[in-house]
Amino acid sequence: MTNMKTIFLAGGCFWGVEKYFSLVKGIVNTEVGYANGTMHNPRYEHLKQGLDDAAETVKIEYDEEVISLEKILELYLRIINPYSISKQGGDVGVQYRTGIYYLNKDEKDRIINYLDKKIEGLYRIEVKLLDKYFKAEDYHQNYLDKNPGGYCHIDMSKLKKDELK
Repeated sequence: MTNMKTIFLAGGCFWGVEKYFSLVKGIVNTEVGYANGTMHNPRYEHLKQGLDDAAETVKIEYDEEVISLEKILELYLRIINPYSISKQGGDVGVQYRTGIYYLNKDEKDRIINYLDKKIEGLYRIEVKLLDKYFKAEDYHQNYLDKNPGGYCHIDMSKLKKDELK
């Protein structure tokens, strides 16, 4: 795996986004955390209390020899409402906004071009350079594996058989 890349996706509650991408062929690792907020090392309670504006985000490490950035974006668009502002599924608040946070400025054009081709009209997905990211508390990591009946607004059946690990 010499062609490892990382992208950060916010799509509402990070539990479901993490579970969804953890099932995908070519995704090597997922981790939930908080991106592009104002605080240093915010905690979940800070977001719930409105003390920080970080997005609940999933760090996705992938092997670009197996899955492309564009394929990841295709999968992402299946599970979000790109027109919604600070709301996905039953979750409402700035921490539930949609966002694509990249590390390499070269990826920005690829992301914008893909979204512009695939989404009609004015979409509300933030596309920004990752400013800061902090890993979420351990109990949030792989939450739906630990809590199979936990809340999830994402329909895992949107993944096709040939996309699964």
